[in-house]
Amino acid sequence: MSEPIFDKADQLKQVQQGLLDGETVIAVYDCIGAGTGFLGLTDRRVVIQDRSFVGKRVAITSIPYGNIRSVSFLSNKSWAGQFFSSSSVALTAGPDTFEADFRGMDKAHHVHSVILDRISR
Repeated sequence: MSEPIFDKADQLKQVQQGLLDGETVIAVYDCIGAGTGFLGLTDRRVVIQDRSFVGKRVAITSIPYGNIRSVSFLSNKSWAGQFFSSSSVALTAGPDTFEADFRGMDKAHHVHSVILDRISR
């Protein structure tokens, strides 16, 4: 398998430290905005670092692909007819929706494509 794509080595290391036997990292992308620190994709799940807890606590949330009901591009409006110009993705798992904002639309597109492929199988 190819080497994982990542923005920051420390974020990749955090995801790698929590891998299950035989699990591999696909990508780890740094997120912008309040709350989410990074979003990681493995061959089994999505890993989200959430920094929005009271008292400077941080959560690492794992969402198995089988629990994801939908994945969406987020956009304020269609930009010149190109809706996929968004750099934000939302995924719904159970009653919760998780949002991640990325630097650049290529990362959002990759995240969306990987999750959609995994939940469509």
